[in-house]
Amino acid sequence: MGLQCTNTIVTIATSNLEQSVNFYRHLLTQNPINFIPNIYAEFQFPGLRLGIFQPKKTHNHEFIDSGKSKMSLCLEVSNLETAIAHISNLGYPPPEKIIVASHGREIYAYDPDGNRLILHQSTGRDKNTEISA
Repeated sequence: MGLQCTNTIVTIATSNLEQSVNFYRHLLTQNPINFIPNIYAEFQFPGLRLGIFQPKKTHNHEFIDSGKSKMSLCLEVSNLETAIAHISNLGYPPPEKIIVASHGREIYAYDPDGNRLILHQSTGRDKNTEISA
């Protein structure tokens, strides 16, 4: 019998829970569905939950120098320009330009802890965009 998952939660460690929670609260325009001050917050996405936690002091060494993570949180949006304006207004403007690929348009942004966010607009969502493979 294989692994039987009942839910999916992606978690992000942070040394400043309040700052990260406020960032995601404003980015997603929602409050966390679970919140334990100085310990944990959880946001609900369609089909996924995002947990943000502040590691216990005994586990801090695991997160101090983790380098650049190979994982990204990809947020599919209906309008990429609106999403870029929104995250820029929060003080975290994407450092580069929009990338155009066969599957749509996207741009990289970063949360307060440097975790990569991919704001992605699928090809089918904007019929006026020409995509070159």
